[in-house]
Amino acid sequence: MCTTQEDIAYDFEDDSKDKTKTLKPNPNIDGGWAWMIVLSSFLVHILIMGSQMALGILNMEWLEEFSQSRGLTAWVSSLSMGITLIVGPFIGLFINTCGCRKTAITGGILNALGWVLSAYASNVHYLFITFGVTAGVGSGMVYLPAVVMVGQYFQKRRALAQGLSTTGTGFGTFLMTILLKHLCKEFGWRNAMFIQGAVSLNLCVCGALMRPLSSGKDANEKGVKRNSSEDYHAKALFHSAKPIKSNGVLHEEQEKKEGPVNDKVLDNIQAMKCKGKTRRGKHLYALCILKRVSQLTVTIKKGFGTWYSSYFGAASLFTNRVFVAFVFWALFAYSSFVIPFIHLPEIVKQYNLSTQNDVFPLTSIIAIVHIFGKVILGIISDLPCISTWNVFLTANFTLVTCILILPLMHTYISLAMVCALIGFSSGYFSLMPVVTEDLVGIEHLANAYGIILCANGISALLGPPFAGWIYDITQKYDFSFYICGLLYMVGIIFLLIQPCIQKKQSKDKPTESTKV
Repeated sequence: MCTTQEDIAYDFEDDSKDKTKTLKPNPNIDGGWAWMIVLSSFLVHILIMGSQMALGILNMEWLEEFSQSRGLTAWVSSLSMGITLIVGPFIGLFINTCGCRKTAITGGILNALGWVLSAYASNVHYLFITFGVTAGVGSGMVYLPAVVMVGQYFQKRRALAQGLSTTGTGFGTFLMTILLKHLCKEFGWRNAMFIQGAVSLNLCVCGALMRPLSSGKDANEKGVKRNSSEDYHAKALFHSAKPIKSNGVLHEEQEKKEGPVNDKVLDNIQAMKCKGKTRRGKHLYALCILKRVSQLTVTIKKGFGTWYSSYFGAASLFTNRVFVAFVFWALFAYSSFVIPFIHLPEIVKQYNLSTQNDVFPLTSIIAIVHIFGKVILGIISDLPCISTWNVFLTANFTLVTCILILPLMHTYISLAMVCALIGFSSGYFSLMPVVTEDLVGIEHLANAYGIILCANGISALLGPPFAGWIYDITQKYDFSFYICGLLYMVGIIFLLIQPCIQKKQSKDKPTESTKV
């Protein structure tokens, strides 16, 4: 049959449709599988951040078991939380090389291994390695991909998606506290850690849900390759069928004469084919191994190249002055949020507010309102008329003000109001990935947010001991709030100054070029 103009026109229509398909955005962005990514990140925050916030229960068991000082025993939980965040820049290398899914699954296995090995601890120093380092590194390998994947799958609702996923920290704090209390009471702390290790294997399931976001162009190219390969196989079958049909009718005399000769020839041909197949199979197997090794080396080199250029190359992230100010701010931000949790019990005792605090603890007020703060701040930031950067700075100013005035409150109601404001304004943590993406772009989000997490980890690791050191010198908790609050204020001022300087420099550049 000859092709008509209608057939040709129909083929052109298909081609035009394929071209338009490449221009369409991915349907999973801001919808579809994107909400499964939010669910995965939510569960990661429950299993990692929630369990770390509930480590106070295990800390009490470790104090009774090993009879060590409180300071030495507290380093176990501090190491776990700090290393989870500090390893961020190195996890960025794994993400650039292996992708978020493989990195998260590997981290889930490593985290579960850390919990299980800690069940056999004979002293506190053993826990430093198994729980502090092993489980901490595993947590970091899951936590950073969970944040990065939400940023990749959302454009219009980024702040809301990050807010919903990070609320898992608050829910996880309540759930993991109840779970660890029950397990320690029923089975002892060793069996509790073993069971928690089995529960942590669900992080591998969360990692498996982190499907890479493929562009529409890649999907169409795969479809074209698949169709071309199918056409090629169909043509090969069609041509191979022709000689069978043409030679299908043979004379009986020819069959009788050529029968034994043909059998010998066929036997020889089959033997040759078997030898050829074995040789070809060996060569193909060796070629497949070489191909896999070469592909792996190429991906490792490419991933390491992007990671190295992000930190040390000409287009380094540290050439962005606003991002450098953001890192400096992160060094003081997390410790200021942790300090109220450390000193609030002492404030309650000093002002004889224990009976009211037992009914509704002030730390619980911070945790509950913190959940709503993340979601509400995310919704506000996604509004088209409001800047995420302005919401972020306003929340920071509110938090630092509350930290500075908290020592001045002497009644339960006033302390509860300040704690509620601390919980709500600290919801800006959900905006940190959004602000980072706005500063450096989605391509550098993994490396950039890894640096921010590292700065937060240093703050979480050194902030509580620093606050305790100030209290030991002054014998007053007030100075811990004042000094950490002032350092936090310096970081916020850096965030305000650097964008203004950058704007002035961008305005001065064209004037200098016109003068020349």
